[in-house]
Amino acid sequence: MKDKARALRKNQTDAELAIWQLLRAKRVKGLKFRRQHPIPPYIVDFICAERKLIIEADGGQHTDAVKYDQKRTAFLESKGYTVIRFWNNEILTNIEDVYENIIKHIEKPVPSTQRGRAREGGEIPI
Repeated sequence: MKDKARALRKNQTDAELAIWQLLRAKRVKGLKFRRQHPIPPYIVDFICAERKLIIEADGGQHTDAVKYDQKRTAFLESKGYTVIRFWNNEILTNIEDVYENIIKHIEKPVPSTQRGRAREGGEIPI
């Protein structure tokens, strides 16, 4: 799975590259994002573990994979993650709105059931 994730990082789509330029190097609220990160049995496009947030960049192939994506999202949500999806064309033509949407999700409080080991009994700082 690590090899597949590594290969996906080397072969990013234009949309993934555009969104990665927003997220990398703690550019969003000082939060660390990883790309093509394994959460077996899946590999997610982008993840901020601290905020339990997964960002997916979906190409045209996802129009034929609705049930698969729903199953995948349900699994990830059952692990406490929030999953947000953007179409590749949305990322490439309207990156400002994509960024604002990501910020909205980051600024939402993380429910206590999702905080995990971040800080016992306290809020995760933004």
